[in-house]
Parts: sequence; structure tokens; C-alpha cells
Amino acid sequence: MGTVHARSLDPLPMHGPELGVHADDIDTPEIEQDSKQEVLENKDVVVQRVHIDGLGRTKEDLLTYEIADVFQAKNLIDVMKKSHEARQKLLRLGIFRKVEVVIDTSQGVDALPNGLDVTFEVTELRRMTGSYNTMVGNNEGSMVLGLKLPNLLGRAEKLTFQFSYGTKETSYGLSFFKPQPGHFERNVSVNLYKVTGQFPWSSLRETDRGISTELTFPLWKTNQTLKWEGVWRELGCLARTASFAVREESGHSLKSSLSHAMVIDTRNSSILPRKGGLLKIHQELAGYTGGDASFLKEDFELQLNRTLFWDSVLSASLWGGLLLPIGDKPTCIADRFYLGGPTSIRGFSMYSMGPQSEGDYLGGEAYWAGGLHVYTPLPFRPGRGGFGDLFRTHFFLNAGNLCNLNYGEGPQAHLKKLAECIRWSYGVGIVLRLGNIARLELNYCIPMGVQSGDRICDGVQFGAGIRFL
Repeated sequence: MGTVHARSLDPLPMHGPELGVHADDIDTPEIEQDSKQEVLENKDVVVQRVHIDGLGRTKEDLLTYEIADVFQAKNLIDVMKKSHEARQKLLRLGIFRKVEVVIDTSQGVDALPNGLDVTFEVTELRRMTGSYNTMVGNNEGSMVLGLKLPNLLGRAEKLTFQFSYGTKETSYGLSFFKPQPGHFERNVSVNLYKVTGQFPWSSLRETDRGISTELTFPLWKTNQTLKWEGVWRELGCLARTASFAVREESGHSLKSSLSHAMVIDTRNSSILPRKGGLLKIHQELAGYTGGDASFLKEDFELQLNRTLFWDSVLSASLWGGLLLPIGDKPTCIADRFYLGGPTSIRGFSMYSMGPQSEGDYLGGEAYWAGGLHVYTPLPFRPGRGGFGDLFRTHFFLNAGNLCNLNYGEGPQAHLKKLAECIRWSYGVGIVLRLGNIARLELNYCIPMGVQSGDRICDGVQFGAGIRFL
């Protein structure tokens, strides 16, 4: 249980002078644009030198990897293209505030007639930067204060301290990030944190104090993450009216787990995609490296998006998960799955379906959820080409189930139980995209297949978050 955050991965905008060529390099200024392009592509050049001006604490060997391709350029168009790509790589390192590019003819006694010098003029970030912003999680908001030491040791390392105060969660975190030179996607991070969360649907308060280390790397068309986490968990009751089942779970426990995540994401946007797909598979094994918790947890997320006629989009999603206890000890309430609410099965209250005791929801060991959505422009297209394009009309059909399983039975019995008493809902609403950070939904929901103990939200329901079914 917790909050999911995301960063914008939009390409960084270009700044500074345009990459151009001198008039002397163009034989006939009066020729047509296509002819100019042909002349530039056919004019052989040699990149003799690449300069980086403005370096302070940054080590030059780190940047050698990022600009190496510039030397492979064979014509003027290729020089401009590869210089732009190198500029983007330098900005991606997160250690420069500004990067500008200047291309000029080579100077000096060893200059070739067709030689070029490429100069990157960089402005480093300050040694310490602070930030204040708000963050949206799944139906909750938070205020975030951050302190960052970028480029700590001169090779794009980063030390970050972050404090977050939210409607349901308060956290402190200290993290160290280290990329591999020349391969920014391959990186290692170490995190120390304390998180205190309130979960009113379970009358539960949880405080986690932990340490984790992650290794992230690309493999073929996927992004892979390997993680070890050790966390001391303290569970307590949020109210005096908490059920006996929640009181029984209260106390201290230690979890040590190894996990692996694989992501394939071809969507054009993570918030309100128009095309592409997402496949996310996550496995977690706890108990073999110590601790009280012992389980195997598997879950996945699949999403497909397709653009239709009249600027509409068809989107289909499928989630699923299974939690298997290892040994005789039952699973913990903090490790189980939760379902329901404006970000998953709409028309039901937040995480308020499935196993419960005296009104407190205890989570389940197996679940599935599916969604079918059609997004269309607003009727009559008000504000087209501007603010109105941030809004979409939303038609949806959601279904899913959450339950505990008897692991003495076979897989067929498990599937049969997940197929019984399916909750589902349908409705219509308005979606507002907040950049590439989060989205808001205001829907009119009609819940169906309601089971005894489920809490519903029949009618208007508001949702905010970054991950929606």
C-alpha cells in the first residue's frame, strides 16, 4: 500500500543558437531548398576537434562518451544532427543548466580545408539546489520539499534528500544515484527512508523504516530493475473501532526481499496515451534473505491503446496478481492486494471490496481487474487547439475481483473462485490531463455485481492520480 509517483520524461527543449552553416559553405545561395539539402549532404567534412567550455567540477572522461558520435559525422547535415543528439545526452545527465552548440571551420596550422570544430558551451548546475512542489498520487496529494546535490563527485552522481507531507502519507528519504558513464540508462541507486501512511479503509497505520538498493538497465526493448529491500514495519490501529483482525496484525515485523521488474512501454504518453502499449511484470521474493515475512508475489499490468475515427481513442487494460505464502505463516495485511476506487474499479469506494472484517478491508491474495475505455474530444470541440485539448470525454466499463485462496486446491479451483461474484461498473465522465504528470477524472458511475460488505459510490465520483485502470 502506498503512493505511486512519476517524473516527466518529456524531451528537453532546445536553447541557444540554431545549428547552422556559414554562407561560404553554400555554393549557390539562389538554389531551391531541396538542392541546398542535397549540397549539404554531399559536402564531405571532417570534425577535427570538439571543445567543451564552461566545465568546473565535471570530469572530462564522463563527457567523452556522450560526444563521441560527433566525430563520426561525414557531412554538414550529419554534424548538425549528431551535435544535437550529443547536446540532448549532455542535458539528460542532469548536471548542466544550459548547453549551447557552436559549429565553426577549423583554425590553426593543422586545419583541413573541410575541417570543422564543434564547441559545446555548458553551464553547470549549482552544487546544491532546492525545490518545492506538489505531487499527485492515487487519489491523494502531497507537498514535497527537496534538497539535491547534483554531480556530487563529478561524474553525474546525485545525492537527494526529500520530505513529503500528504493527505495520507508522510515520508523522509535520502538517496544516492550513480549512472554508468556512457550508458545513463544503466544506473545504481541506494535509498534510506521512513514512510508513515494512514489507510482508513483498513483502520490501519503503518510506519516503514528501510534501506533499498536498485540496479536499472535496458535489455533489448525492455527496462529491467533488480532490487533488494530491507524494511522494519510497524503496524498499528488508526481508530479505536478497528476490528480484531486488524488488531491481530498490529505490531513489528521485518521484511527482506528481492524483486525484479520488467517494463516495455511504447505509449506516446503515460498519462493519457493515444497509441502504443505497456507491459509491466513484477516479482518479489521475501524471506530467503532474512526477516519475518516469507512469500512470493507476482503481479502484472497490460495496456493497449489505439486511435480511432473522429480523434477518439480506444484503450484496454488488464491487471492481475497472486500472493503465495511460503511456510505456515499467513500473509501480512501490508503485503496483500487492494482493489476498488476511482483509479481502478470505478463506482466502488477506495480499496473497499473483497475480504473484510467488521468494516475493515483486509486485502486479498489474488486479484484481477480489466477496463475498456473510449476517449473522445469534448462535444463541439470548445477551446480546440488550446486549453480545450486537455479535456476528453470518457466512456468506461470496468470489472474485477479480489479474494483469498485455499492453496491446497488446484489452479482450476483458483480460477473458478476469481470468476465468481465479479464486480463491474460502467459510466461516463470528463478527463483532464495535467501535463505529463497526472490526470483528473470526474465520472458518473453505475456499480454492478456488488457483493455483501462492498462499499459503493453510486453516482458522481472524483479521481486523481497517475495510474488508472
